[in-house]
Amino acid sequence: MSDIDDISSCQILGIRFFNGDVDEAVASMFRQGGFLVAPSGTCFARLREDETYRHAVVGADLAIADSGLMVVLWRLLRREKVHRISGFKYLKHLVGKLKGEGNTTVCWVLPSESARQKLLDWSSRERFSIKRENCYVAPRYGSDVEDRSFLALIEQQRPAHVIIAIGSGAQEKLGYYLRENLSYRPAIHCIGAALGFLTGDQVSIPEWADRLYLGWLCRLVAQPGVFIPRLSRAVELPLLIWKYGEKLPPLRSGGQK
Repeated sequence: MSDIDDISSCQILGIRFFNGDVDEAVASMFRQGGFLVAPSGTCFARLREDETYRHAVVGADLAIADSGLMVVLWRLLRREKVHRISGFKYLKHLVGKLKGEGNTTVCWVLPSESARQKLLDWSSRERFSIKRENCYVAPRYGSDVEDRSFLALIEQQRPAHVIIAIGSGAQEKLGYYLRENLSYRPAIHCIGAALGFLTGDQVSIPEWADRLYLGWLCRLVAQPGVFIPRLSRAVELPLLIWKYGEKLPPLRSGGQK
């Protein structure tokens, strides 16, 4: 971690997870800037497969424990409590604070033109002003993420916040790329599908389901063909935690550089 408050944390699989409440996490990002990640339970296997991804996640300024499975496993196997903050909950509190600030500039990074339109429609319903020119539809990135056009756009607009909602893997690499190459330090929030839960671009998750760690089940029921393959990757997490604990798992031979 770099340039961050002296906050409570817990290291799991080489990642230093924030161990406070959601408002403290949001306040820290407003105060310090940098970039935030929220790895889900299906992301941890990628730590052994993709060197660029693991470098970005381990180097994040703030990591929140989005994965209910990870939180439960850590308590069972390590007898330590980690405060779970889902990406969805974090985003709702972030949006609430942005609304309160009123004139804070934000750039939104989205996976498709459809997602952009749903965000704009949602902002109109919520009376939360978002301009089309502040919404960037990201290209489909490869294993390495370097987007000079977007970097130049951010330098020109100089938003205080960049909210990246393009899905795990690419978004963490993009967040890290921006932090390392921008001439100033905005708050960069990598929140993945959470934005779609608000705008309707993804299946809606009730608050009770998010609170009970069942958001994954709602998504599975809604789109089984998409989420069964993703959730199957989470089966590696118990073994990773049991075997490596606080340590970063080694990169597998042949992993992406």
